[in-house]
Amino acid sequence: MNIQAELVLNAQAELGEGAHWDPEAGTLLWVNIEGKQLRIVNSRTLNEKIYSFTQMISAAVPSVGGGWVVALQDGIYKFQEDGSLKLLAEVETELPGNRLNDAKCDSKGRLWFGSMSMEDKRDAGSLYVMEPEGEVRKVLSGIGISNGMAWDDSRGLMYYIDTLTRRVDVMDYDLQNGTVTGRRTVVEFPEGAGGPDGMTIDSEGMIWVAHWNGSCVSRWNPHTGEQIGKIEVPAPFVTSCVFGGEHLDELYITTARVGMSAEELQRWPLAGGLFKADTGVKGVKGNRFAG
Repeated sequence: MNIQAELVLNAQAELGEGAHWDPEAGTLLWVNIEGKQLRIVNSRTLNEKIYSFTQMISAAVPSVGGGWVVALQDGIYKFQEDGSLKLLAEVETELPGNRLNDAKCDSKGRLWFGSMSMEDKRDAGSLYVMEPEGEVRKVLSGIGISNGMAWDDSRGLMYYIDTLTRRVDVMDYDLQNGTVTGRRTVVEFPEGAGGPDGMTIDSEGMIWVAHWNGSCVSRWNPHTGEQIGKIEVPAPFVTSCVFGGEHLDELYITTARVGMSAEELQRWPLAGGLFKADTGVKGVKGNRFAG
């Protein structure tokens, strides 16, 4: 399977990330981290609502009671449509050189999120989980760039990406307690393929991984470690992907243009855009924060 992604919005985002499909609203949420924006796209009209923040925002997930839970640079907040922002948990206040990165909810409505160094320190990041009541636990430390997450509830598995390791790991996942054990590698990125960034899972239990500096999203069988598909994206820095649309069969893809030279932007004019691809495969519905 080799598919070409098509442009949805020529957004020219510095660092587009965090794609999340909201089936109830029929909207795609994504963020421009360095532009400090939450962007919400109506999938039918392509009208976009853009909310601006005073610090970097790396992820947004719909909340059961309305509004969104958002990962800002220094912590997790509840954000409402009227622009109100309420701190739920400060994170890593002792590490001002770090910021939060990717965040997603498991099917119990817990928020999983990670951190990374803004000063290129290799192991300064961590992976955390926040219970719906607000308690935050550190799950993993010594992380380079905490990135993609996906769950296979039927098999009791959680997939996880630390970009700097150039691999996808899996852990046994206890959904009742929100604990992970037995971290091991299921996919190794080959040389020249870029680095693994955001990730999603489909209804067949196959994982889809965005390639930072690799111009594609790849599909893998995590039980064999074999690559079984590829979506070409006309942008070098592919950052995240999520299944959306009425039947959850459209793969939305975010990209970045941060650090690109004038020559590179001439070659990749659509970098920083939002793309989609019809995959012929159905995804799994994203989860809401239960708090």
